[in-house]
Amino acid sequence: MDAIKMPPQEEGALLDAFSRLKAVAAAEPYPSLETRKSWLNALERLIQENRQALVDAVGRDFGQRSAVETRLAELFPSLEGLRHARRHLKSWMKPQRRGVSFWFAPAGASVHPQPLGVVGVVVPWNYPLFLAFGPIVAALAAGNRVMVKMSEYTPATGELVQRLAREHFGEDLLTVVNGGPELAQAFARLPFDHLLFTGSTAVGRHVMRAAAENLTPVTLELGGKSPVLVARGANLKRAAEAIVAGKMMNAGQTCVAPDYLLVNEKDCALLLDEIRDAAKRAYPTLASNPDYTAIVNARHYQRLTSWLEGAREAGARIDDVNPAGEALAAVRKLPLTLVQRCPEDCALMQEEIFGPILPVVAYDKFDEALAYINARPRPLALYLFDDDPLRMERVLKETISGGVSINDTLLHVVQEDLPFGGVGPSGMGHYHGREGFLTFSKLKPVFRQSRLSGAWLTRPPYGAAVEWLLKLMLR
Repeated sequence: MDAIKMPPQEEGALLDAFSRLKAVAAAEPYPSLETRKSWLNALERLIQENRQALVDAVGRDFGQRSAVETRLAELFPSLEGLRHARRHLKSWMKPQRRGVSFWFAPAGASVHPQPLGVVGVVVPWNYPLFLAFGPIVAALAAGNRVMVKMSEYTPATGELVQRLAREHFGEDLLTVVNGGPELAQAFARLPFDHLLFTGSTAVGRHVMRAAAENLTPVTLELGGKSPVLVARGANLKRAAEAIVAGKMMNAGQTCVAPDYLLVNEKDCALLLDEIRDAAKRAYPTLASNPDYTAIVNARHYQRLTSWLEGAREAGARIDDVNPAGEALAAVRKLPLTLVQRCPEDCALMQEEIFGPILPVVAYDKFDEALAYINARPRPLALYLFDDDPLRMERVLKETISGGVSINDTLLHVVQEDLPFGGVGPSGMGHYHGREGFLTFSKLKPVFRQSRLSGAWLTRPPYGAAVEWLLKLMLR
């Protein structure tokens, strides 16, 4: 990615905002429990007092975004994470006692969580509220100041969050900035104490490269092709309903959406019938249905339709689930589309889809399905539908993914006591809950020497005493 220069005045304003946060963090390096709780309370008021405005802003950015989904998948988990952090913050902040080796007793050891300073957060367009507020909660709970870069693809949401942050927090705690690729590049080059990026794997590489110039530690929440594995004997109706819910929420524009389906060839036809029926029940119409979300912009709509056309030309069977037979291009909506016999070199089989398109891969033996998953880059999520405990254990032990939901989709992400994060190409690092607090803290190890210490025995000038001691230590 070629560097894009910001106008000097805008770059200066960005640097001034960052410097202000650094100065405030240096002046108050360890905010008290009461102070941090007051920050979380202020964020809760920001969300609660502006719920409808936030929902409306996201709706404008998407053209049609299900208001129910915005409340369910963005506002609710943001508030749940906030309350979870506030409830557990006192225990998270406490120093943790650690053991001391026999040879150093009766000294003491402990670990003290300490704020890092200023945390940067780069927010994607697909869930612009949850993926802003979630990291903000973790960073504030850990005692940091925060600078957030919103996505240029959701300008109405970005402008609203920027204004609300200024009204509720002023300029010295939480700063929100908006702009295009030139701002994003300048943002990633700032010497943050930690930088969290959510977005594509390709852009994540550039962010990590920019952060490396300052040795800024990064948490990368990326994506990839998250598989759904349906084992023989699974409840196909239950599996179909969960797959449809996970794939069609936000029209598939979810980093942990089911990306492709692995099903035993003996169950394939029946499962696809169940999926079609479940999709028709959930969304009997699409064009004017307020429950069904549009593709965020024309560029992404064109990307998805061109990938479908490429698969069709390559011989794949394309089956869209459009119950009312509506024309959808004008409203930028895509129906759930099942793709069978798609060649492996097609974009649909190589790239993260990020839309309501579901390639279907039939397998013969369960081992083949596991091998198929393991032959591909490690995904952000894996979904298993099965009631056999032994097969469940095999999947958990023999595959590696960012997270797993068994007999459902998406829901591991909103369990606040579970860490969230990818592995390899799907990301690095974790946040949510306690793991978020720890990610944005320095775990400072502290050793306290006792007045009864025998450390003098190991100090020069060396003599008989240290020789005697070493015989014991090295026995």
